[in-house]
Amino acid sequence: MSKWNNPQMWQALLDGSGCPICKRGLPLHVIANLECSWLTMSEDAPMPGYVCLVSKVHVIELHELEEARAEAFMRDIRSVSKALSIITEAVKLNYEIHGNTLPHLHMHFFPRYVGDPFEGKAIEPRAVTQPVYAPGQFAEVKSRLLAALDVDAD
Repeated sequence: MSKWNNPQMWQALLDGSGCPICKRGLPLHVIANLECSWLTMSEDAPMPGYVCLVSKVHVIELHELEEARAEAFMRDIRSVSKALSIITEAVKLNYEIHGNTLPHLHMHFFPRYVGDPFEGKAIEPRAVTQPVYAPGQFAEVKSRLLAALDVDAD
């Protein structure tokens, strides 16, 4: 059942009063503090190299960002995109903005690889039940990503 079916819960998520990101002050698994967003990355990922970029301000839709912040968010997106492309050597990056479960602006980055479990179709993150990283691989990918972004780890 969707959170949309509970009007009070959904309204609290929309206005930020019930947003877990806003209540904590930041999202989980932050690895870098960028110009107007946080970059998150977790070993529990649907694809190697998967990251999520989370807006530092609570808005639901891209058009709700004021112009300067929208431009900064796009700069962050471009920086992450370029760094991920370099370090993962992915065939393609998929970008997704939903907000159906957590309506706080964030963008998912899914590197795509030849032979990945979802080749030729959409990624289904909940279908991934096995670790996607070999022992020690996550730390290496994270370190390489931070170096490519030229930022210090948080």
